[in-house]
Amino acid sequence: MSTSKSITHHHHHHHHQRLQSFLPLFFLIFLLNFSHVSRGEVGTSAQYTPPFLPTSCYDDDPGQFPSSNLFAAAGAGIWDNGAACGRQYLVKCISAAEPGTCVPEKVIQVRIVDFALSTISPPSYDGTTMVLSDTAFGTIANVTATSINIEFQQI
Repeated sequence: MSTSKSITHHHHHHHHQRLQSFLPLFFLIFLLNFSHVSRGEVGTSAQYTPPFLPTSCYDDDPGQFPSSNLFAAAGAGIWDNGAACGRQYLVKCISAAEPGTCVPEKVIQVRIVDFALSTISPPSYDGTTMVLSDTAFGTIANVTATSINIEFQQI
């Protein structure tokens, strides 16, 4: 009698241990699945065309532009008193006023080289999170759009 009781008790205890070790794994999976959502922020983007020099970050240095020509000017929200210079962002077009503007799921990496409020060429739209070079903008959206909604993430 007492033997069967201890077996049942042991079995119950063992089951409890397995459940405990499973929980942290569950939370880890949960965090991994949702972390990209929390890191990516939603904002807006306009575009600008040449001339691009001089910039607020690197003045007349032509070496500041990545060879891909994927660069951007930081809006007031992410300028960070100039600390934004050189930061790299992943950017994706998520929506726009005109349906079909975005290139679906296309993600680009841009380098911040300027301040949106003092670019030599005016942005296509004022007050956006970041102003993309015409090349960058045209890679993720229809170049005829003046502004788009973006998901962006600093890397």
